[in-house]
Amino acid sequence: MTTALSDSSTAPRGYADHKSDHLARLHKIEGQVRGLTRMVDDDRYCVDVLTQITAATHALQEVALGLLDDHIRHCVEEAVRAAPDAGQAKYAELTTALRRTLRL
Repeated sequence: MTTALSDSSTAPRGYADHKSDHLARLHKIEGQVRGLTRMVDDDRYCVDVLTQITAATHALQEVALGLLDDHIRHCVEEAVRAAPDAGQAKYAELTTALRRTLRL
């Protein structure tokens, strides 16, 4: 099933210019999550675990904001330039993406 948020075209993604930055950050987050697993396995203090969960959550939110910024500056901007109808569709897609990201 395809939705407005899963464009499967072969066009370069809006985050292509920052892909290595996003991947580096995600790899760091992956390490943080593995660390969280070890903390729980080692019976670390609850507040310490919660502090690390907050840090990992914030890091993921920063990646999401970076991807949203890339999407606006590339995908939405291109669509608006190309055709008003395409631009309107991208604005609607952006609103949906923001709702999902912000959990509204």
